[in-house]
Amino acid sequence: MGNIKPKLLYFNNWLKGHAVEILNKYSDIDLVKLNFADKHEISDNTLSTFTGYQIMPRTELDPHYLLNKALIYKMDNLLAVCSTGSGYDMIDVAACNEAGIIVCNQAGTNKEAVAEHVFGLILAISKNIIKANQDMRSIDLLGRKSLTGNDIFGKTLGIVGLGHIGTRVAKIANAFSLNVISYDPYVDAKETRNRYATKSDWTTVLSESDFITVHCPRTKETLNMFGSTAFQKMKAEAIFINTARGGIHNEKDLENALSSNQISGAALDVWWDEPTPITNPLLKFDNVIASPHIAGVTNQAKANMGIQAAEQWKEIFKGKVPTRLVNPETWEKYSHRFQRIFGFTPDKIL
Repeated sequence: MGNIKPKLLYFNNWLKGHAVEILNKYSDIDLVKLNFADKHEISDNTLSTFTGYQIMPRTELDPHYLLNKALIYKMDNLLAVCSTGSGYDMIDVAACNEAGIIVCNQAGTNKEAVAEHVFGLILAISKNIIKANQDMRSIDLLGRKSLTGNDIFGKTLGIVGLGHIGTRVAKIANAFSLNVISYDPYVDAKETRNRYATKSDWTTVLSESDFITVHCPRTKETLNMFGSTAFQKMKAEAIFINTARGGIHNEKDLENALSSNQISGAALDVWWDEPTPITNPLLKFDNVIASPHIAGVTNQAKANMGIQAAEQWKEIFKGKVPTRLVNPETWEKYSHRFQRIFGFTPDKIL
């Protein structure tokens, strides 16, 4: 690996420790743990020594260590950054492109966990399971008429974003005999069929779906994607589900849509503010099921995310093209910087 040993930074903790265990046994990478509590003692000289940065989720990350232009300026030898899960909204990708830093995520490593959570939400809200459980504990001799639910058999599921998780959701949906349609401008009709869905346009997904589930990253393109206009186009009996990222739906607009009965309900695992205050207006609705961004962090998913991240870092510092590269457009600039720092040229993207 040349004369310089790759040096990988992570803060506080790294999921269940599987990645740390793997990389501590891998002598070709110097793995360094720093703590947020020591931020005033972490000098710019210290940060400039790192060639890799394993970044924490936004909800757990000290704002000082969001990867933006200011931090990139201090980490002038940084070559690569990887997020913990599939989301990478804590990373300024444009700034990384400008600096020649590759961005990687762990897309697909928690797809089973998130997809299962989606159907847990769909079934719970359709069958009134949560309200029934609460009422059983608070109302003596509870009758069942007020808790009549709905079957999901034969209904239409609209998937927004047909990547790893969206594809897994689509496959599971077929077991429930759901009609699966998808909006994803980056996946053509043939590939959409290969991913267990039928390609559709934005307006059709909004107007024909009984359930709409979101599985795209939060970017400039998708921020406030679900606002008042989108909710107005949805069926009155439709259920909106978001397990992707807060901000893809506008919380105030969703509140208005629920208050005016434009849609039937919502199931939300993600929020604009995380952790989410109990005063969030969406939590006052009986037809909203809420969870605190836990869909993708089951015990099994956390282990898999850590293991796959460790293997990807080994790929990166061997000069391989990483499995889950987000910004291939900066590869040439990155390659020149990699060669200058490590003394050999990484592989080309085929």
